[in-house]
Amino acid sequence: MSKVEGVDVIFLEPVFQERIWGGTKLATEFGYEIPSNLTGECWAVSGHPNGQSIVKNGPFAGKSLGELYTEKHELFGNHSSDKFPLLTKILDANQDLSVQVHPNDEYANTYENGELGKTECWYVIDCVDGAEIIFGHTAQTKEEFVSKVENGEWDELLTRVKVQPGDFFYVPSGTIHALCAGVLILETQQSSDTTYRVYDYDRRDKEGNERELHIEKSIAVSTIPHENVNVAPKVKELEGATVTNYVEEEYFTVYKWNVQANFKAEQNKHFLIASVIEGEGELLTTGGSYQLQKGDHFILPSGIGEFEVKGNIEVVVSHP
Repeated sequence: MSKVEGVDVIFLEPVFQERIWGGTKLATEFGYEIPSNLTGECWAVSGHPNGQSIVKNGPFAGKSLGELYTEKHELFGNHSSDKFPLLTKILDANQDLSVQVHPNDEYANTYENGELGKTECWYVIDCVDGAEIIFGHTAQTKEEFVSKVENGEWDELLTRVKVQPGDFFYVPSGTIHALCAGVLILETQQSSDTTYRVYDYDRRDKEGNERELHIEKSIAVSTIPHENVNVAPKVKELEGATVTNYVEEEYFTVYKWNVQANFKAEQNKHFLIASVIEGEGELLTTGGSYQLQKGDHFILPSGIGEFEVKGNIEVVVSHP
C-alpha cells in the first residue's frame, strides 16, 4: 500500500460510560477526566453510534470516528465493512458485572436491528489479589442450563477463573461471562453494544428498580455445553521490542508491543488500532514525531508505511 499524502497518525478522544459497577480507576490509573465515581467504561476507539470517539489532531480534528470512516474510507484501506468494525474499551470493574452473554452476527442482525454480533477479548491490565472472572458454565444440555437458571442455582452453574495482570481471554459470542470486582481490562471487540443479562445479583439501579434481564435471548444464544478456547500467545523477540501475538481470528488480531528501546515496523494492514497501557515514549513516522503516554489511543491508517516507537512503553495493538 502506498502512503496517502497528508495523512498521518489519528489520535482519538475517548467517550466515557457510567455504570452501576464502575469506579474511579480510569481517572487514577490513566489520568482521564471522568464524569463520576461510577465510570465503568472508556470507549477509547469507537465508531459505534452509542459512543463515538472524536479525532483530536490533524486535518480531521473534531470529526467522529464514524464520520471519518465513511468520508475517508481510503484511510482504512477501504476495509470491506460498511461501518468501523472494531471497538476498543478499557473497563474498570469496581464491582461485579452482570453475568451476561452476547449474540453472534446472524442473531444480532435478525433481532437487534442489524447490529453486529459481539465476539470480544480481554487483556488484564491490573487486578486485586485473588481477583476472578466468570467464564463459562457447567451445564451439558440446554435443559440443564434452563433448569439451573430458573432455579437460581448460580454457584452450581457458573464457572469462576482466577486472574492476574497480563492474562488474556478470548470470549466468542455465546460465552457466558462476567468481570468480577477489582479487575481492570482492555477489551477488543466487534463494534456492538448488544448485551443480554442472565443474572445481576438482584441489584437495583439508583431509582430502586431491578435491572432488566434477558433470559429468553440469553438461552437462545448461549453456547451449550460451554466450549473452552485456549489462548496460546506467540512471543517474538525483535530488535527493540518483545511482540506477543494473543489471538488471530475472524474478527480481529490482537497483540502487544513491549518496547524497551527503539522498535521499527511497517504498517501493512488496513489500519492499526493502538492503546498505550503503560510507560511513555515517542512515535515517529514520515509525517512527524508524536509523544506517547499511558492512556493514549491512536490509529495508524492505511499507507502510513514505516514507523518507529522509542521509549519504555507497552502498547496493545489490534486490526481487523
